Amino acid sequence: MGKIVISENVTLDGVIQDPAGVEGFSLGGWVGRIGDRGRDEAAKVALDEAMGAEVMLWGRRTYEFFAARWPSRSGPLADRLNSLPKYIVSSTLEAPAWNNTTVLKGDVIDEVSKLKQEIDGEIVVAASFQLWHTLMEHDLVDELRLMIYPVVLGAGERLFGETTDKKPMRLLNTRTVAGDLAYLTYEPVRNA
Repeated sequence: MGKIVISENVTLDGVIQDPAGVEGFSLGGWVGRIGDRGRDEAAKVALDEAMGAEVMLWGRRTYEFFAARWPSRSGPLADRLNSLPKYIVSSTLEAPAWNNTTVLKGDVIDEVSKLKQEIDGEIVVAASFQLWHTLMEHDLVDELRLMIYPVVLGAGERLFGETTDKKPMRLLNTRTVAGDLAYLTYEPVRNA
C-alpha cells in the first residue's frame, strides 16, 4: 500500500503561497532569501525526497509549473523527476507532454484511494495545496514534511485553512537545514 507524503515549503507564519516568486504574489520569492548554502542544503533534502518516492502526485497547476522547467534540465534531481511516474489530478489537462505522466480525471478521493492501493511506497505531493487540503480533509495523508523558512510575511495563502474536524499530528522528526531552516516531519494521529 502506498503512503501519501505531503511535502511543503512554508514561512514561519504559515504562508505557502508563491515560494519561488513566479506567481505574481507581491510577497512571493521567499524561498530564495536563504543564501547559497541554504539553497544547496534544501536542494539535497529535495533530492533525498525524490529518491525515496515511488511516484509524484500533483494538481494541474503544479504539474504545469514543473513540466515547464524540469524536462530540459539535467543533474540528479532533474534526472529523478524526469524518470519518476507522475500522476496529475485534473479535469482539464488533456495531453500531458512530460514523460511518465498519467492524468487522474475521476473523483479525486476515489482516484487517489485507488492509487494508494496500487503503489507500494511513497506517493509524494509537493505544492498542490488544493489537492493536499482535500486529501487531508479525507484522511488520506500519511505523513507531512514541512520545510520552515525563517520569514514572516503577514499575508498570503496559509498552510491550513478551515477543516471539518481537528487533525491531531504526532511529531516524528526535526532537523535543522543550513542553520536557519527547520525540517519537521509529522504523521496524523488516527482515531484521536
